[in-house]
Amino acid sequence: MREDLQCDVVVVGSGAAGLACAITAKKRGLKVVVVEKEPVFGGTTALSGGVLWIPLSHHGQQQNPSDTRDAVRQYLMQETGAYFDADAVEAFIENGPKMVDFFERETEMKFVPTLYPDYHPDVPGGAPVGRSILAQPYDIRRLGSDMARLKPPLRTITFIGMMFNSSNADLKHFFRFTQSLTSFFYVARRLASHLKDLLLYGRAVQVTSGNALAARLAKSALDLGIPILTSSPAREILFEGERVVGVRIDAKDEGSYRIQARHGVVLACGGFPQDVRRIAQAYPHLKRGGEHLSPTPETNTGDGVRLAETVGADVSLRFQDAAAWMPVSKVPYGHGQYGVFPHLLDRYKPGVIGVMRNGLRFTNESNSYHDVGADLIRAAKEYQETAMWLVCDKVALAKYGLGYVKPAPVPHGRFVRNGYLLQGKSLRELAEKAGIDAQALEQTVRTYNEGAQHGEDREFGRGRTAFNRYLADPEHQPNPCVAPIAQGPFYAVKVVMGDLGTFDGIQTSVVGEVKKANGAVIPGLYAVGNDRASMMGGNYPAAGITHGPNMTFGFVTGHHLADRAGV
Repeated sequence: MREDLQCDVVVVGSGAAGLACAITAKKRGLKVVVVEKEPVFGGTTALSGGVLWIPLSHHGQQQNPSDTRDAVRQYLMQETGAYFDADAVEAFIENGPKMVDFFERETEMKFVPTLYPDYHPDVPGGAPVGRSILAQPYDIRRLGSDMARLKPPLRTITFIGMMFNSSNADLKHFFRFTQSLTSFFYVARRLASHLKDLLLYGRAVQVTSGNALAARLAKSALDLGIPILTSSPAREILFEGERVVGVRIDAKDEGSYRIQARHGVVLACGGFPQDVRRIAQAYPHLKRGGEHLSPTPETNTGDGVRLAETVGADVSLRFQDAAAWMPVSKVPYGHGQYGVFPHLLDRYKPGVIGVMRNGLRFTNESNSYHDVGADLIRAAKEYQETAMWLVCDKVALAKYGLGYVKPAPVPHGRFVRNGYLLQGKSLRELAEKAGIDAQALEQTVRTYNEGAQHGEDREFGRGRTAFNRYLADPEHQPNPCVAPIAQGPFYAVKVVMGDLGTFDGIQTSVVGEVKKANGAVIPGLYAVGNDRASMMGGNYPAAGITHGPNMTFGFVTGHHLADRAGV
């Protein structure tokens, strides 16, 4: 059995928020230990897109020099509505750019700007560009032997283990590699390099997105001498009198031991997306008996929220949308195994629409995943099942793929055989296979096609905003989001609700102090990341509104701990 450890701060969880807090506190002179439940570090961060929404960073100011604090404040007031928290918003606006500067100056962390518009760029305060940044790609061989402890990316969004950034040239080349010699040679080089890495290391070593974010933060922490103790779940919060003084760990190979923390315990366990009991209370589609599939780590079962609850923290569920909704599909791998595919890109492409079992469209499919998910939950409120089917014809399937099915020339026959991809010679045959109202589907497609022939979505206005167009097909004109569905055979993939993480959670002060129901703080206990109730109030205004505030408030909490310790 391992002997008890002594430190200043123990951080429970190794995602972006926890590591940001740990690194900041360590840089200020505190002794920090990070404990992680899984045998690998990175948490949900390692599976994510790795984007941060940080208005007014130096990257964003170069792209959009006219952006202002007033505009950001106005946008957040508009987006968060009744949950607008002026103190949290001011702290975020003030400290977000400082956090970016600190991590780029002091650590292995490097960011690059993206071209992402805000998700609602046309509302007051919204911006067409300049607020979302992305972790720069990273060679994880720099982690040395700890490379094996980095959580691999989500299998369903890689191609033979190779990762892509949705905001760079990779995907455009892969979509065009049969149509352009430049794209063909680009893809060939990428594949050759990746296959070499697989032979040498058994995994991709040139990582992007959230895997790069997690790797860069972990490398920074390890370089500072911060231990990341994997396979070490926290089981109990320790008290002396009224103050939290540490945690009890139940390590896989070392048994139970205590970590005494002189100045604070920070919960950074990633929320509760896999806590079956709690999400059944929080998610409306589960309350009525629907299916929910989360691509977040299966071990993300709400440990931080549960630990906080045991010591009297306020974890009341308040938000109408308690999670970042993500439409997902269930991918059969064979032998009874399944993966979860997040529909991040296909919904934006021309010639793809989404219908419910009644054969009707219900929203603008090119809105953000959260908006489409929220609209689906509302539209399906009279149904037990919360589901839609993404429908396209052979032209769109060949050009863009659908869900987990890749574009031509990658064959799709096995997905038809295993039932993931439904195929019909006619729309009626497709509807019958899917269990969709056939007459309504035929009429829906006829109505859609009348406008689509002219590049118009007359029912829901796809392509009207900069964000709609951003992930569409810029080469398809006049509307990069709209094309007719006309050439059979026709295809469909069933989509249900999932999430990218929870929004609701532990109530805290701006600096992360965990609160009781009466508003009093629990001395020595803090929460960051998705364990802490989101300042967005269950809304999703832009790409990166999870990582951006999470790293910023991790940075704020780290400084607060150091200030309290007098270092």
